[in-house]
Amino acid sequence: MNINDEVRPGGNRYVSGTDVIKDLPEYLAAFKDIAIVTGNVSYQVFNDYYQEELPFPIYRYDGSASYENAQEIANQIGKADVIVGIGGGRVCDTAKLTAEVLNCDVILVPTLISNCAPFTPITAVYYPNRTFRCMGFQTRAPYLTLVDWQFLLATPREYFEAGIGDTLAKWYEIEGITRRLNEEDKSAYTRLGIACAKEIAAILFEDSQKAINSLNQQTITPAFARVADTIVALAGETGGFAVSYGRSAGAHAVHDGLSYLEETHKALHGKKVAYGILVQLAYTNDFDEISKILPFYEQIGLPNKLAQMNIENATKESLAPVIQQAAAKDDTFPMIDPEVTEEQVFAAIQAVEAL
Repeated sequence: MNINDEVRPGGNRYVSGTDVIKDLPEYLAAFKDIAIVTGNVSYQVFNDYYQEELPFPIYRYDGSASYENAQEIANQIGKADVIVGIGGGRVCDTAKLTAEVLNCDVILVPTLISNCAPFTPITAVYYPNRTFRCMGFQTRAPYLTLVDWQFLLATPREYFEAGIGDTLAKWYEIEGITRRLNEEDKSAYTRLGIACAKEIAAILFEDSQKAINSLNQQTITPAFARVADTIVALAGETGGFAVSYGRSAGAHAVHDGLSYLEETHKALHGKKVAYGILVQLAYTNDFDEISKILPFYEQIGLPNKLAQMNIENATKESLAPVIQQAAAKDDTFPMIDPEVTEEQVFAAIQAVEAL
């Protein structure tokens, strides 16, 4: 059995709309032993909106989204029927990892529109020092994901921008992976994943600026709702449908490498992935596509230079941890080209920096 090869379309139940968080007690009524995993800022933001203290024990994560922290929290909880994860991507991933240890369900309430972590049975696992470790696969999908558009208008703009960048990678990564496949070799679910990713790109290119305007004006619009559901749910569907063909590739491999530079730790996940899209496109010699999307990057606020992620020294020596990880055989750039080398990744970075 290889869980990585299984079609995992997404969460068990996905609910989005206005004020759906207010229904949380009804969803929790089916459970007896309930524990909350959250962060200090995340829980404060949640309480400010919810305006009622949840009557369950609360456990704070350490910011790492690591196996170690999940085990520590699980040891503190002891036993639970359900974990309620309230927070951003790393909180949600920690909640999923904790639920896996305890063999229980997980309900996820995102406090940010920034990635698909609240929806997928997959986690980005880090070491305690916050460098990337691996992708983790949970045996259970989230029991419920609650996406409250009104609540999520509190998302800081930079996180929303990062979510757009992270989600845009779904199209470029699946296209880069599957372009070498014959149509005859694409399974029904692979084709569905490609169609899903293509629609993701269409929604983001059409609606992102309107959605950001809605965020700035603190008003729910159809564009804002579409982009929110695209970032949280549709992004997860792509990899769920197409399995390994629809998950991480060159863009995320570059992110993984960038996580090894301490100066990038304050740069958001999705912004690093967005830069990785450009590196992947440079690697595959798709410079016309780069030229087409650079105005979108400028408009949305996505980085097209290392300096925008606090990296001032772009020499091969200083970027060695980045290119080593990005080209590693156990990372995901080989999904684009199994023969990828460190030299080629560095050349692609240089090409992006020279644009």
